[in-house]
Formats: sequence, C-alpha cells, structure tokens
Amino acid sequence: MGPIGIFDSGYGGLTVFKEIEKMLPDYNFIYLGDNARTPYGTRSFETVYAYTWQCVHQLYQMGCPLVILACNTASAKALRSIQQQDLPNLSREMKALGVIRPTTEVIGNYTHSRHIGLLATQGTVASKSYVLEIERFFPDIRVYQEACPMWVPIVENNMLHRKGSEYFIEENVQHLLAQSPKIDAIILACTHYPLLLPLIRKFTPPHVKILSQGELVAKSLKDYLGRHAEIEKECLKEGRTLFFTTENPSNFNDKAGMFFGRDIRSEHLNLND
Repeated sequence: MGPIGIFDSGYGGLTVFKEIEKMLPDYNFIYLGDNARTPYGTRSFETVYAYTWQCVHQLYQMGCPLVILACNTASAKALRSIQQQDLPNLSREMKALGVIRPTTEVIGNYTHSRHIGLLATQGTVASKSYVLEIERFFPDIRVYQEACPMWVPIVENNMLHRKGSEYFIEENVQHLLAQSPKIDAIILACTHYPLLLPLIRKFTPPHVKILSQGELVAKSLKDYLGRHAEIEKECLKEGRTLFFTTENPSNFNDKAGMFFGRDIRSEHLNLND
C-alpha cells in the first residue's frame, strides 16, 4: 500500500491537488513538482515524455500505486505513451491518469450551443488533445482554441493585479471569442489559469461558463477509485501529504501557497538518485 502520487511540471498542479485533497481527505498523497525543468509547455513531445516518465517512475519507486498527471502538457504529450509503452513493462500493476479525459468526458453537460472555447499553453493547443478527446465523446461539439503564452509567467511572477497583465488576458479572451459568437463555455486547460479567473471573468460575457479542472478531476478520481477496488485497496488512508520539488524547496514554498491555498513545506528530490 502507498500514497497517491500527484505530478506536475511545477506549481499549477497544486490547484488540481487542492480539490483532490478536499474530495479525498483520508488518503495519503505525494506531490512532486519538476520545478527545475519547468516550463513544459514549450518543449517537444519527446522531451516532455522523457521528463514526465522520469518523474512518474520516481513516484512509483516511492510506493505510489496510482499517479495523477495534474499537468495538461504532460497529459497531452506523455500520458498515452506511458500507459501503452511503459506501464506494461513494470513488475506490478501501476496506473497513471491525466486531467484531459475527466474534463472532456463531461464537457457536453456545460454547453447548449455545442460551441466551446479552450484557453491553454502553446504545447496543449499544438497537441490538439482536447479537440480529439472531445470529438470522441461529443462529435457534435466544435472546439475553438487560443494559446496564451504569457499567462503562466503572469501567475508565477505574481503579476495578477498589474494593468499590463490585464492587456494580455483581454487580448487572448477576445481572440478566442472572436472565433465564434456561439461559444457558451470555456475550458481553462492549464492548471495555472484558475488564479486568473477574476480577470478572465471580467472580459467574458456573463452567459459564458468558465470551467476550471480541479473539481472535475477530483470528482472523476473519486469515481475511478469507487469503480476500481483493486487500485483503491492499495491506497493508504492516513490523511498524510508530502511535497517534493526538483528545485530549491524554499523557492517552491514561497510560491506554492498561492496555488494551494495554505503554506507548504517541501523537500528537495534529486531525480538522479
């Protein structure tokens, strides 16, 4: 038995983990942020896969029977390869889940016009993962994408309240909405973006729903554990959480609280160990 692993390229996954911990307070968790090599969004598929698998494999070695990729870029560029190529070669059955499917399999419940928007990093947009997954579940829905390369730096540099930041938020939102006047739901397909929700809402018509992934992923995970008793029984339930970062822990701790909603004390993890 072991904790559930939560992986992200840096801080953003904490917005998802916050909702998971709230939904499953009795479980043990290990959070690993690969802050030393962030951002993943602009890197190639091959690099994202290599980095992600190294971190996921590390979490398995730390006893996690299940790992959640709380990162859109890693879910888009690495999850399928890990599930199909790497997991079958492990000595015991391990599982890895992402954040894209829990969002795409329910998006049809949030749109009447069947036109939705997607705000994401360049890597997630280029992968077309959301477009393909939504087409699988809801072939009648049209998806319009907008890459927002400045949004993650705005969040991580705590520039949420700068006028210059508002310019970039408004520009990207307007570019997205201009693609179709029928858009009535927008997915925030980056785990950093919930921190920008007040600004995004400011430039979005009130009838347009804005969906953050944290609650959707948490509900999906709870349902998954309920349907897979063989995995659920391997998850420790002592209500304990550990945080690790591949960067300087003091740097991680300074920013992490902004994403997680409370102070965090992390430890350094050397992936070469």
